[in-house]
Amino acid sequence: MTDANAALASALFTPTFILADQLRRRQAHFLGQFGIAPRECHYHVLVSGGGWRVREYVGAGNGPPLLIISAPIKQPYIWDLAPAISATRTCLAQGFRVYLLEWLPPRPGRRNGGLSDYAGRWIGEAIAAVSRAANGTKPFLLGHSLGGTLAALFAGSGSEDLRGLVVISAPLCFQPGCSAFRDAIVAMAARHVSETDIVPGSLLSQLSALASPETFIWSRLLDAGLSLSDPWSATVHALVARWMLDEVTLSGQLVREILEWLYRDNRFCGGTLRIEGKTVRPSSIAVPVLAVVNVADRIASLAMATPFAAAMARDRCGLIEYPGEIGVAIQHVALLVGRNAYRHAWPKIVTWLRARG
Repeated sequence: MTDANAALASALFTPTFILADQLRRRQAHFLGQFGIAPRECHYHVLVSGGGWRVREYVGAGNGPPLLIISAPIKQPYIWDLAPAISATRTCLAQGFRVYLLEWLPPRPGRRNGGLSDYAGRWIGEAIAAVSRAANGTKPFLLGHSLGGTLAALFAGSGSEDLRGLVVISAPLCFQPGCSAFRDAIVAMAARHVSETDIVPGSLLSQLSALASPETFIWSRLLDAGLSLSDPWSATVHALVARWMLDEVTLSGQLVREILEWLYRDNRFCGGTLRIEGKTVRPSSIAVPVLAVVNVADRIASLAMATPFAAAMARDRCGLIEYPGEIGVAIQHVALLVGRNAYRHAWPKIVTWLRARG
């Protein structure tokens, strides 16, 4: 596809997917009328920037601060779906001071940031604000999915402004063959998929479904059927399905750089990624790291985490494997919404944090 044809295709299809975003959000709002909606715990905005803001959650203890790096795709309330399904509340209950870096929707016609902003400057500014609020205490970074990827990239600059890093179901290494989803995304995503300033979330949702229909279509249908006999599982499945409809737009520059620099070129684990003038690589991470992997997850597979862990100094990175479970809609979010995840994986995460706090 020529540059001109790619630009024309982008101009034609972007409005269609923006409309699809609106329709999907209306579906999510409709489900909310029947009680299928998140019930987040209280927070206030600590600080905000051009493309981000930091939430400070009410009810925090006196423990070390935790800064959650939300994924730029979808809404961040996946961390806090309901009182009994909430990583945020789990950490608050353990006495941690919990903060969340939330990405604000990009604005048309303005520079909306790439990896140097999302994984560099903006995370750095958020960490500084959290440290000030916590009387100079360095925070842990926690990230799920692409939020975990961004957190790992920031840590890979060698920054010592954080206490430790926890990455949950995060794609970290993108070498060919490590993930069928990665290979399909690279084969399908046109080099100019993000020629526009704004990329509709529904476009990425469709691309993901085409790359892994088993994850986003068939396994969801199977999970729905298997959840019918268990009210808890059926409720969680419905809440996650509603969350998946709640689309957000993304920065075109960010999408392009994630697809090209990470998925296609594997620059992070390859040691060739440059962010804010620094070479960013796993071996440069200067703090303890915990990688938590759902072995049933095809989006952030175990094979995408093990090279990342192996690239670090001996005993620098711990690894927790979790087998997945029914009643989570898609396995990629199971560690944030699964009943067994809170029974078995999260106690280990909390223990790891406490040992380094």
